[in-house]
Amino acid sequence: MSQVIIGMDPHKRSATIEVMAGDETVVGGGRFATDAAGYRAMLAEARRWPERTWAIEGCQGIGRHIANRLLAAGEDVIDVPPKLSARTRVFATGQGRKTDATDAHSVALAATRMPGLRRVAADQQLAVLRILADRRRSLGEDHTRMISQLHQLLLELIPGGAKKALSAAQARALLAHVRPRDAAGKARRRVAAELISDLERIYQRKKDANKELTALLRATGTTLTDLHGMGPSGAARLLVEVIDITRFPTRAHFASWNGTAPIDASSGDQVRHRLSRAGNRQINRVLHIMAVVQLRNQTEGRAYFDRKVAAGKTPMEAMRALKRRLSDIVYHQMITDARAAGTGPGGHLGAATGSSAAGLHPSAGTSEKSLPGPATDDLTPGKPAHSPGRSRHSPSAPDRRRRQAQSA
Repeated sequence: MSQVIIGMDPHKRSATIEVMAGDETVVGGGRFATDAAGYRAMLAEARRWPERTWAIEGCQGIGRHIANRLLAAGEDVIDVPPKLSARTRVFATGQGRKTDATDAHSVALAATRMPGLRRVAADQQLAVLRILADRRRSLGEDHTRMISQLHQLLLELIPGGAKKALSAAQARALLAHVRPRDAAGKARRRVAAELISDLERIYQRKKDANKELTALLRATGTTLTDLHGMGPSGAARLLVEVIDITRFPTRAHFASWNGTAPIDASSGDQVRHRLSRAGNRQINRVLHIMAVVQLRNQTEGRAYFDRKVAAGKTPMEAMRALKRRLSDIVYHQMITDARAAGTGPGGHLGAATGSSAAGLHPSAGTSEKSLPGPATDDLTPGKPAHSPGRSRHSPSAPDRRRRQAQSA
């Protein structure tokens, strides 16, 4: 029998599958529990087709638990993004009604019609990085929540409250001079003291998590932490979300994926671009933090931001342009790491597809938005990169003289 696609709509306690042949004929399916007995029954049903590929919606989200079990059993699994399956469902049915059966059908259709979907691999190193990165993010969220609660209590205990950047030790010193006499004040002081103790524990856990992430990142060989404003948590998040940077042909594809590329909203003679609300928001957040850190110091990013503001852009527009530049820098760094990992001793690293055009600094002269037009990328390793101080679309000095002579 020919290859079949098993589309799956996963949930915590159940999974609905539909088996689709290459001509989009539905040849099987069903709803199974995700416990041990249900999982065995689902595998037994799927093994009726020796040549099979599982297409699971959201392998980085709710479908991760079932995808990991299938990978451990030696099954072939591809990831279908939820947005793609949602659009397929609307186009296939003509309406947006959503059931487990229609979801499984749309996932199978998307996997059958769309080549190049990402295959899920059982990478233990990335799995550990993801677990620790999620834990580090959770600790950061707990820290932010506790700091907000502490500021609220200190504002009611101390006239004017405390400064914005407040450490646990500074808060403890402030609280030492507070001696409320009423019952409510005493309760506020006691809760504030408990929050300070919790903050000290959270801070120590954050330090330990950063050390563990740094050691794991060093083992991967990544150089993302060499970038200004990129900490171990952000670098780990990039690795686990991107997985394989070479799946993005150019830096423009990467910027579109992470939501830093502006969207063309031109109409008629009016040419304008708007902010993209799509893309991977976790990576967009990493780039935003990186931009904020660079703006706090005298960096290339700060100089680029100041030039944009001086040119008439608002601070928000300048920040968006800076994030787009930083996306190019991150892409270049990850491409370089990937090529270095695939190069033997003494190997030569040539120009990757679109990887060297933006340079290592935000001042490199490339467009802030993806420009339409035919692709001119050349994978020839010996192809020289253009000058980072001039846009790749700007003519060189000899070209300008030649054109002036022809026009004369």
